[in-house]
Amino acid sequence: MTGSSRRKFLKAASASAVMSAVLDRIPAWGDSALPTGPVQVWSTFRNRRHTPADPLAWKPAVQVAGDAIVLDPGAARQEILGFGAALTDASCYLLSQLHDDERAALMQEIFDPGEMALNVCRTCIGSSDYSRSIYSFDDSDGDDPELKKFSIDHDKAYILPILRAARKLNPDLFLFSSPWSPPGWMKFNRSMLGGTIRKSALEPYSRYSLKFLEAYAAEGVAIDAITVQNEVDTTVDGRYPSCQWAQEDEILFVKKYLGPLLRGAGCATRIWILDHNFNLWGRAIGELSDPAAYQFIDGVAWHGYAGDVSGMTRVHDAFPQKNAYFTEGGPLRNPDSTGTPGPHPLAGWTHWAEWANSVFRNWARSLTVWNLALDENGTPYIGHRDPDEPYNGPATGVITIENATHNITRNPRYWAIAHYSKHVRRGARVIGTNGVADSAAQASANTVSHAGFRNPDGSMVIVLTNSGEERQVQLLLGSSALDVELPADSVQTLQWL
Repeated sequence: MTGSSRRKFLKAASASAVMSAVLDRIPAWGDSALPTGPVQVWSTFRNRRHTPADPLAWKPAVQVAGDAIVLDPGAARQEILGFGAALTDASCYLLSQLHDDERAALMQEIFDPGEMALNVCRTCIGSSDYSRSIYSFDDSDGDDPELKKFSIDHDKAYILPILRAARKLNPDLFLFSSPWSPPGWMKFNRSMLGGTIRKSALEPYSRYSLKFLEAYAAEGVAIDAITVQNEVDTTVDGRYPSCQWAQEDEILFVKKYLGPLLRGAGCATRIWILDHNFNLWGRAIGELSDPAAYQFIDGVAWHGYAGDVSGMTRVHDAFPQKNAYFTEGGPLRNPDSTGTPGPHPLAGWTHWAEWANSVFRNWARSLTVWNLALDENGTPYIGHRDPDEPYNGPATGVITIENATHNITRNPRYWAIAHYSKHVRRGARVIGTNGVADSAAQASANTVSHAGFRNPDGSMVIVLTNSGEERQVQLLLGSSALDVELPADSVQTLQWL
């Protein structure tokens, strides 16, 4: 046998072995989840934006591609809470500046359950970097442990009206809130910029948090979850409101002050810890390992600016009863190992959908991205740029609202999120979608990424991305197969009952 013939023989034998191995596993799944109707398709690529495409049809699986994706509805994983973006001071202000009819139409598009259907959104407890000013809810010049100067008047102007309008459009809107800093007088540096909280301030800070929740509820905006601190492990060099928390202080705050206080007040608001990057998975495990804190913690809030997404799976494996929520971030800004700059974290629908797929493959129940709306300059913004971070131009929100014209641009993140939020319902379960040689946590190393969901009504949703050249991919479900054409740089959602 010649060398060329031998290579062809081995390649064919390998493909045959893969086909045999996959088909041997199909009876174990059974045909109870086999599709009964056509597969509806929505595509984003080139000039198409979440546009319906021709439906597809399942056929008997007579051949199995070596890179086929196996769907396993029986491997039900975490329950989905939803999708959304941050309603920062900046975003709410820009929405408030629209004319009434403009704002009503945009809000309906974003929040109505029959449209974009965003339903897990983040608010800020006081100012973040994307604010018009630096403020807390107790801006006392001196210590105010009795919180006599506590006030949410700042938020009554335009933040609370936007939140009320959003929840009126979507009564199931889940709101969680994060502080960027305690009031300055609670910290050693007596400033909201950088620094750390004093241990003596932990008790009044717990009451500050409860007063925030009660004041918002009195304004008709109940908050469903609260994080202890946005990005607990950095001071961002004081470039904008921030506060570094020692691990032991976060544990102490939750188990001795905030947890017992909320429970004693009959407050159902959930407590999420960390609210920071994947590389801090060890810290999350350490905090959940404290039995007294564990009882008050609903789950871990995650950002994606550093570390590997599998950090969420590490924590899930250690504490499977605790939830994971992706609360901010995107692909890394840092160059890859070849020195080539990575994609800007605020651009590219394919990159964002790849990111979402990896997050859901690693146990996240929700995906909430940063800044629902910014203007054409990436503002309002009170911080200043990190000189050590590559500058990629002004930041963008999910949408851009131009100041003078009120023109609205729906940015790549908008279209990436649409492929999930318009199809995956609250209560859906993530299902197994694995390439022949893939693991549950990591999608295939090739250009196609994938995640699957089963809605409460039984309908199935698969999101596929292709960051490479145009190609075809095969899906296997029981004894049925589906061939899907994937254009270059594309996101596609498939749905069927």
